[in-house]
Amino acid sequence: MQSVEDTIGVPRQFTGQLLDTAVRYAEERYWDVLPGSWLHIESGGAPRCSCSAPACPAAGAHPTGPDWATEASGNAAALRRMWRRQPFSSVLLPTGRTFDAIDVPESAGFLAMARLERMRLPLGPVISTPARRLAFFVLPGAAAKAPELLRRLGWPPGALDMVVRGEGDWVAAPPTRMGAGGAVQWAREPTELNRWLPDTQELISTLAYACGQDVTAARAR
Repeated sequence: MQSVEDTIGVPRQFTGQLLDTAVRYAEERYWDVLPGSWLHIESGGAPRCSCSAPACPAAGAHPTGPDWATEASGNAAALRRMWRRQPFSSVLLPTGRTFDAIDVPESAGFLAMARLERMRLPLGPVISTPARRLAFFVLPGAAAKAPELLRRLGWPPGALDMVVRGEGDWVAAPPTRMGAGGAVQWAREPTELNRWLPDTQELISTLAYACGQDVTAARAR
């Protein structure tokens, strides 16, 4: 007899990894965690989001209800209860609480990471998504600070492909799968060395420079 996991094409070990990782984020990093939507991965077919929307823009990696912000928890027992109800859920991390995230194109993100490391500037965890984006974790408050900081650097609103995720937003965390592109990964893993996050103003000029290089390259094509 097939299990539910086998029926929808999700390996049993992967569903256990989702819960184990969610609990580790809560216990080791003190992050609030939220179970999100998930993918139906059927043999021979394209992955479908559990929300059933035909063209879901965040397939397999978005909150499942309007009250998601109040459901996120940093309590391991609460997370285990939530994943028992939805064992295939993606792992989402609400922003605007213990961290915000600055989301940039992959090419700009890796250029910025290299420059920041050469300059020995502080760098927190960095997420890499199948959509070819990097999300840099920074202290809360980035969403409020970034527009003015970018303006001072000479960049008007909307000039750069940069999204700052703060209160009311979220990021999908490893090992969540997104659409047909694969799983979210760490470009820079959470460790004891990066437990203390940088402030927005420590990274923004380097990230803006790297995003600006993308703008320049696009204009030259």
